Amino acid sequence: MARVSQDHLDARRRQILDGARRCFTRNGFHATSMQDVFQETGLSSGAVYRYFRGKNDLITAVAEEAFHRMRLAFESAAGEAPLRPLDKVIDEVLSHVLEEQDRNSGADRPGAFAELIVQVWSETLRDERLAATLTAAYDRMRVMWAGVVRTYQDAGHLRADIPTDHVVRALMALVQGSIVQRAVFKDVEGELRSGLRALLSPHA
Repeated sequence: MARVSQDHLDARRRQILDGARRCFTRNGFHATSMQDVFQETGLSSGAVYRYFRGKNDLITAVAEEAFHRMRLAFESAAGEAPLRPLDKVIDEVLSHVLEEQDRNSGADRPGAFAELIVQVWSETLRDERLAATLTAAYDRMRVMWAGVVRTYQDAGHLRADIPTDHVVRALMALVQGSIVQRAVFKDVEGELRSGLRALLSPHA
């Protein structure tokens, strides 16, 4: 029997994750069944269960990937610090990632991926494994942001008398709040962009 290549295995896993993300984005976690995932991907139950034990595994994998992409996007943008205003870095990365994921998820409404992230956060209140996964993801995000914040502090664009980690947590809270507002109120990008500029501009 011919061995299945790693590329084939990776592609099949990608197919399952993409299908699950479309289902979760369209219908929410609780309204999505494994049968929905089978139908969305066009795969048998055995093919899907070969990679994921059930819906909770899929939720965790989708959450890990979402936050990994967000972190990579911020890491890439951080290479320009402090040449660009911090409010522009945050706004552009957040908008790019959320809009890209809306497109990739086949969403038919703005803010669909933001809604999915909010669902992930709510799931952590009942799923210890998912909570541990997100805690680890946030720890990695905090380390990355600490380097960015120190760069802006050293350049005089952020107050240097406040502990770096305190600033990082506040900035992450701004990002999380922006995601919640995009999920709940939808068309708020202009207001959020203006507000970030007022809060983070060195001339404020």
